[in-house]
Amino acid sequence: MDDEETLRTSIAQSLREAGYAVDEASNGIDADCKAMALDYDLVLLDWMLPGMSGIDLLRKLRLKRSMPVLLLTARDSIQDRVVGLDLGADDYLVKPFSLSELHARIRALIRRSAGHASNNIVAGQLTLDLGAKTVQYSGKDIVLTAREFSLLELLAIHKGKVVTRTLIYDHIFDDDDDSLSNIVDVHISHLRKKLSHDLIETRRGQGYILHG
Repeated sequence: MDDEETLRTSIAQSLREAGYAVDEASNGIDADCKAMALDYDLVLLDWMLPGMSGIDLLRKLRLKRSMPVLLLTARDSIQDRVVGLDLGADDYLVKPFSLSELHARIRALIRRSAGHASNNIVAGQLTLDLGAKTVQYSGKDIVLTAREFSLLELLAIHKGKVVTRTLIYDHIFDDDDDSLSNIVDVHISHLRKKLSHDLIETRRGQGYILHG
């Protein structure tokens, strides 16, 4: 396993442990196929991808996609940063970097993309701190798993609106998860037990709504 593959695997594992759904691509061609087929919350893009460079993929993405792009690179000159940002990257992180900083930048980009300037999302008696990954309901701290927090965060970002099962699968679960199982229903049930049965409404044939 070379250094780049080791880094990719390490990043993917850390993001999954934090509750993110992660699809990996080891080359630019594979990354292009995935990015054009799915609507991701964020694309984490390495400048020096084999097959198709990250910069070439960024150019192509910006012709058709508006999803946030965080560019990773060992190039640290001001001119390189200018090139990446001018081509449409939303942020730029120079290697080597800490995973904690990477996670913080990812949270900020996803938050801004969803129209939230603050780390906190409030829905009635529910408060989510996206940075600390903590939840309070009716003034009490609620302990959630990483996956449960990610699902609640998605519902909270779209509070008052129907969040479809397809959107949940695309944003919360990986390619390897079984989309034909009742995994969404199980996690919704867990959230209702820990929070309130009235907080999340099921719309038959449509999806779920977080009230607040």
